[in-house]
Amino acid sequence: MKLITFRRGSDARPGLALDDAIGLDLGAADPGLPGRWNELLGEPALMQRVARLARDASQQGELRPATALFPLAGVELLPPVPAPSKIIAVGLNYRDHAEEQHKPLPERPLLFAKAPSCLQSPAGPILLDADLTQVDGEAELAVVIGRAGRAIPRERARDHIAGYMCFNDVSDREAQYADKQWFRGKSIDTGGPCGPWIVTPDELPDLANGLAVAGYLNGESWQRSNTRQLIFPVDELIRWASLHMTLLPGDLISTGTPGGVGIYRDPPRFLRPGDVVEVEIEGIGRLTNPVLAR
Repeated sequence: MKLITFRRGSDARPGLALDDAIGLDLGAADPGLPGRWNELLGEPALMQRVARLARDASQQGELRPATALFPLAGVELLPPVPAPSKIIAVGLNYRDHAEEQHKPLPERPLLFAKAPSCLQSPAGPILLDADLTQVDGEAELAVVIGRAGRAIPRERARDHIAGYMCFNDVSDREAQYADKQWFRGKSIDTGGPCGPWIVTPDELPDLANGLAVAGYLNGESWQRSNTRQLIFPVDELIRWASLHMTLLPGDLISTGTPGGVGIYRDPPRFLRPGDVVEVEIEGIGRLTNPVLAR
């Protein structure tokens, strides 16, 4: 399944992308369902109802009430989980990214936080204040937690995964390095484009291994790698992140970026108003976000 959140009027509503053109409004199809993915993901019985709706719609080609179906082109897609309790990101987790920095591979995952307020919709603009002159984009695979857990064993990590999505870990490099820690530089408003949907694990290879990951700037390929390059794979990231911290339904783990980011180019190339930055992951989809001056 492809899980979406979309705007209908002033409401943010959970739904499904049945294909590239048609969406399903879960609230219209089953008014008894909660109105946020955070509340749905951790409840197996509710997710079974969601899966049944998806199956019925795909098999019958229609649903009652008819208003439950809508053209995806006619709505604004929002971050699939608009308000996660936390965003956990991973630094230096691709072999090619370590190589471009001439750094040894880390011995354990390097985790940092992004403020949930940084999230941006799949097509929304990355807005730059005038003093933000060293902002970089980072193409990443994000894992969405489906079931709460603490001290999750690696062999049980799959049980806690709701799905995967594209993520752009937009980074203010000036703040990142000036502060000697990364929270402020990684949390600028609109600095977390994500989506366009969450793809459930049954539609992807085990632990999302072997997926092509690409980042584009103005149509030019800048980052090109594969999740096989991950130093710490998805199950180990879940184990490590949950060791002393409870992961909640809807939490995001962004798994790190491949080589090719702007700061390590010669000369460095940062995002500027007028640019278009894209993230594409095999089997999941593509984000396309314009860069605008605020």
